[in-house]
Amino acid sequence: MIKKSFALFFATYLIISQAIAQAPKSYSSSEILLQLKKLNTVGAVLYIAAHPDDENTRLIAYLANEKCLRTGYLSLTRGDGGQNLIGPEQGIELGVIRTQELLAARRIDGGEQFFTRAYDFGFSKSPEETFNKWNKDSVLSDVVWAIRNFRPDIIITRFAPDGSGGHGHHTASAILAEEAFDAAADPTRFPEQLKYVGVWQTRRMFYNTVARFRNPNADMSAYIPLDVGGYNPLLGKSYGEIAAESRSMHKSQGFGSAKQRGEYFEHFKPVKGDTANLRSIFDGMDFTWKRVKGREKIGGLISKVVQNYKPEMPEMSISSFQKIVEMLHQLRPIQIYQMALANSILKNMAGIYVDATVSDHSIASGRTYKLNINLASRSSNQVNYNKLFIDGALKNSFFQFDTVLNKSLQKNIPTTLSFDAEYIKGGAISQSHNQINPIKNNLFVIPDLSQRSAPELFTNAGGLAILNINKKGIIAPFLFQYKWTDPEKGELYRPVVITPPVMINLVNDVITFADNKPKELKVILKAGRDSVSGLIKIALPKGWFAVLKGSKVDAKIKTPDESGFTFSLNKKGETNHVIIEINPYEGATDTTITIRALVDDVEYSKGIKEIKYDHIPVQTLFPEAEVKLVKLDVKTKSKRIGYIPGAGDEVQTCLTQLGYEVTTLTDDKLASENLSQYDAIITGVRAYNTNDKLPLYKQKLMAYVAAGGNMIVQYNTNSWAGPLSKDIGPYPFKITRDRITDEEAKVVMDLPNHAVFNTPNKITEKDFDGWIQERSIYHASEWDSNYVAPIIMADPNEKPNNGALIIAKHGKGNFVYTGLVFFRELPAGVPGAYRLLVNLIELGR
Repeated sequence: MIKKSFALFFATYLIISQAIAQAPKSYSSSEILLQLKKLNTVGAVLYIAAHPDDENTRLIAYLANEKCLRTGYLSLTRGDGGQNLIGPEQGIELGVIRTQELLAARRIDGGEQFFTRAYDFGFSKSPEETFNKWNKDSVLSDVVWAIRNFRPDIIITRFAPDGSGGHGHHTASAILAEEAFDAAADPTRFPEQLKYVGVWQTRRMFYNTVARFRNPNADMSAYIPLDVGGYNPLLGKSYGEIAAESRSMHKSQGFGSAKQRGEYFEHFKPVKGDTANLRSIFDGMDFTWKRVKGREKIGGLISKVVQNYKPEMPEMSISSFQKIVEMLHQLRPIQIYQMALANSILKNMAGIYVDATVSDHSIASGRTYKLNINLASRSSNQVNYNKLFIDGALKNSFFQFDTVLNKSLQKNIPTTLSFDAEYIKGGAISQSHNQINPIKNNLFVIPDLSQRSAPELFTNAGGLAILNINKKGIIAPFLFQYKWTDPEKGELYRPVVITPPVMINLVNDVITFADNKPKELKVILKAGRDSVSGLIKIALPKGWFAVLKGSKVDAKIKTPDESGFTFSLNKKGETNHVIIEINPYEGATDTTITIRALVDDVEYSKGIKEIKYDHIPVQTLFPEAEVKLVKLDVKTKSKRIGYIPGAGDEVQTCLTQLGYEVTTLTDDKLASENLSQYDAIITGVRAYNTNDKLPLYKQKLMAYVAAGGNMIVQYNTNSWAGPLSKDIGPYPFKITRDRITDEEAKVVMDLPNHAVFNTPNKITEKDFDGWIQERSIYHASEWDSNYVAPIIMADPNEKPNNGALIIAKHGKGNFVYTGLVFFRELPAGVPGAYRLLVNLIELGR
């Protein structure tokens, strides 16, 4: 029973604080006062949309900090299928970044963040396509769960169900929200949820129209206005300023925003519920404690605390506030959110600081680590620490600290409690709950219903410090983190990561074989602890075979046999580079192999990858140690390629596997080198959006083409996220937002005799089989007559579009602009994409 209450309180507290992998927050007096106002407001608003960045940050900031309502944002997806403006991460890795960007945004604007299980499979043109990919009922159940769990008085959608949002996911989010509004109140819908939550009837629903955003002069007389541009003196910022800071956390999408001040009206269309004759979206709604039967007096008591609150001495309010906390504990059913908020207020009034750290940022099974819990009280009240409860992945995980001590915390004198703990042998590693199982049917597999809306849940160690203030209990939750001091950035925190004893990192996820010659698979073994040894096992399909070539570090490696080879690593963090030569055979077909390590009779097959950006905590992923072997029928002629980096992609690495010598062309090399040494020059995705110097080299690049070179420009955008100020080709063309989202869309080779389809590789319809996510994005349009467009495609029920690939002869060479998503297909090992890109590289050869 204690453990269940701990888990519930702990999870709710972390949602409120949004403080994972952050320095422990010390609240100012004005922030404590704002917390009191929030506690004195009983009501909630849930905002629903499809992706990270869809949310209205100004409205969320206003609702959470002006109206003091509990405010949540339910994003159907984690943004996994979008593009990345700051690095090469795609898919799940991009979703991890955008999840953290949303959490960073919510820490700023005061909202809470939730998700469904829906995986963002990329741009969708219709809700029908979206529901076909996701299974509508599955995602609907998650939206219903979020509503029943969060219990909002008002639901607000960012998009309308009429398709005006321009993205199938957008429209789907509105459709699902409207259906879930009714289903959440119906006990016959998703009855399995009623073991954990009750049915919930939201009072009203609105569509937060974007018409004024698109057209400043749009007629909004039919909508309900709300001025959300006010100023909050407790925070010292307007809601426009807070919104800009919040939205600017979406750095992977280039959403840095200017701060705005002054009035700003949002407009709302009534959709469902008691919405007749409203002048305000809040008309007739009671957000006071009077709505809680039997606890009507709580609001008056909180108001008195606010009235008597002394900003220079918050601790003076502790005694009177403790009476309120006692009343909240007596509520039935238990109001977990209010209890957690009240507990936080009491802790902040007393100036209590709790900091839990581990002696290393990563821990592994079977080893002992030093845990430190630092406590401090900055008030004159009597504060004692009685108990510590630690829950998580540690041995004897529900550990109770010695309660006999019952020591006092002296004012402004820190106390450190230290003890050793061992991580369970063979225990779970630190993977968020949505990453443990493989994605299935475009849904994250999260078996535990109660976890489905959470932004992240890790196997890790956390706990509760049980304290007394004036002999009355208070709970101080904490998560163990790693803390260090950077010479440039100062004190920093990062999550403690639980790792396998050995990680197996593969340099390549895909190895392509254009012939029957062997290719090297580079394997990096990394020790998660001292003194780790075992057996590496490689299972190859019949006909393939592998030869161990050696290692850069002495790892006591034996010659591979049918069981694999042994390894031994002495120190934690030590790496051993192993080269395994993989040999195909005539007639070999594509396959995937997994590398496994047997340590202490436990099998491990995970690598480790860190994602590091300054605006989010360090993220650690454990990808499966598997590599896809792809047998290609592809011919090449050229040797040297120059690659101009863009926003980040893996095309350059993929081309080296075909035998091309690929050189990264930096600004310095573009300015100083003779480009004629390259048979082709390729720009990375969004290169012209991310490198403002690139247009300066247009004349030199066009001269290179005219002299006989081939230049291939992969997609760029022409929008607020990355405007193009100049033409990038030898002849004019424009870039649109047109795309082909159906990865199986029929491809018509409209110029079948063009070299791009014939040399050195004969391109057929089969080369467009097996493509992933989409065909193309950001097509060309209105091109000069010097260009030809050899490919025509169309999404279902749409007109044919030939802007995915345009080619112009310029002098002796060729210029190509393409929206074909080579940046997705090559890393996925799609054979036809390799063959087609090679033909573009080899034009005229």
